[in-house]
Amino acid sequence: MDDIYINECPYCHTSNVLTTFSEDKLNNAKEGIKQLLVMPCCHSKLTILNADEDYFWTEEKLRS
Repeated sequence: MDDIYINECPYCHTSNVLTTFSEDKLNNAKEGIKQLLVMPCCHSKLTILNADEDYFWTEEKLRS
């Protein structure tokens, strides 16, 4: 029930990616502590700077 999914991988465009991101890491990101997320679909690395209930803010632009 505490699984964290990403709607679409910004790198390989795989849909509904189940991440290994834990609730603790998500809470740290919400507090503004940088977190590293390795996408399980393509092993690309995503540095999360901040988060809320719906979005991650990253070091790089992921959408056009």
